[in-house]
Amino acid sequence: MEIFRTINGLRGCVQAWRQTGAKVGFVPTMGFLHDGHLSLVRRAQSHADRCVVSIFVNPTQFGQAADLDAYPRNEARDLDMLEAQGVDAVFIPEVNEIYAPGDETIVETTRLANILHGQVRPGHYRGVASVVTRLFNIVQPDVAVFGEKDYQQLQVIRRMVRDLHMPIEIIGGPTVREADGLAMSSRNVRLTDADRAAAVVLSRALDAAEAVATTGGTVESIRAVIQDTIDAEPRATLTGLDTVHHSDLTEMSGSLGAPLAVMISAQFSDILLIDQRVIQP
Repeated sequence: MEIFRTINGLRGCVQAWRQTGAKVGFVPTMGFLHDGHLSLVRRAQSHADRCVVSIFVNPTQFGQAADLDAYPRNEARDLDMLEAQGVDAVFIPEVNEIYAPGDETIVETTRLANILHGQVRPGHYRGVASVVTRLFNIVQPDVAVFGEKDYQQLQVIRRMVRDLHMPIEIIGGPTVREADGLAMSSRNVRLTDADRAAAVVLSRALDAAEAVATTGGTVESIRAVIQDTIDAEPRATLTGLDTVHHSDLTEMSGSLGAPLAVMISAQFSDILLIDQRVIQP
């Protein structure tokens, strides 16, 4: 496994692969890896001959400096995990390598970035699109894999790639969960023991929503059971509840005539967690 900290170094490596006809897969991460990330790596490896993983804590997608500073980091552990997984190259740039001095270019999906969770986290998806565009330009992968847990992010990236005519296949990876149902996240380690126990309410709420849907429930009844389930957990504060069409994130109501994407976000002390489920009609 090769480790690169500069754009030129990584580009030289990828160029050499290209000369042999290799197909390149890419998984962008912010590090502090867990089994959810590794599942994305395995998916990329199954669709490509070579796999690149980036580790970059992107400052432009954080709303508060304190949240950026508190984001967990453990480069040595990450590298051990990636090497064990058989990753071919890891890209670990400094901020100035990605955002050159005087950088002023942004990329934004104007509607998708500013609805739903984008209202809870203003500017977040603009930061995501801006950094992913830069990483795509650097790596120039054939395939890139993103987790479905941040379902809106996945749709933002898909729309960006379509609109900008990027020759990259975007693949979604299913949400990986802990044994008790909590969606894996690098933020989970920052939860107190009490908040960690309470956070399972997110998956319980989605389970309840799916149960309502199987009995012919409407979008409104699905929203109600999610609200009631989260409200019953005193340590959780529901900050976002979105029930939208799975493909274009437009609002749905009444009976389910198409797959329904349910996206929720909740605050546990100072930690914001997200989860999602696509419910079939």
